Amino acid sequence: MTFQEIVFYLFASVMVLSALRMITVRNPVHAALFLVLTFFTSAALWLLLEAEFLAITLVLVYVGAVMVLFLFVIMMLDINVAKLREGFIHFLPVGVVVALIMVTEMILVVTTGEFTAQQPQPAAADFSNIEALGKLLYTDYVYPFEIAAVILLVAIIAAIALTLRRRPTTKYQNPAKQVQVRSQDRVRLVNMKSEEQ
Repeated sequence: MTFQEIVFYLFASVMVLSALRMITVRNPVHAALFLVLTFFTSAALWLLLEAEFLAITLVLVYVGAVMVLFLFVIMMLDINVAKLREGFIHFLPVGVVVALIMVTEMILVVTTGEFTAQQPQPAAADFSNIEALGKLLYTDYVYPFEIAAVILLVAIIAAIALTLRRRPTTKYQNPAKQVQVRSQDRVRLVNMKSEEQ
């Protein structure tokens, strides 16, 4: 067994165990942290496959942005886990059946012979897969890439438009009126006679 295979099996076992802990742990914060560990180990596996761009994208986008957002939302909502777990055991038979179907499908796919252990040819020393990915995206897949960019732009504009619409029940401040306020408009001085003792 080579060193690369040892590293692969190490990261793969950590990834599978952390994924299992993610769905079995009771605390949602711990589940999110186990998902972060799963992302890190899958990024390490992608590094073994010489897919550095995908690995760093996984770490930056999912671990750096999405999971931090999840953690903030989970911590701010203060979810009552006990109420969420009520009736959870009723769905266990359905979950076991779905898990068995997925495991059977994976075994059937792996045993077809397409996934035989072949040692890939190492790339040349000056090969850059990021450059190859860029050339592929901007030549063969330029139209799907641009269509995806336009769809994401429309989604961003729609999200901004939904947050900026006026609601009559929402209280908001007008900074222009706040700046133009004079002290005479806010404070009224009243002359009162002093009390006699």
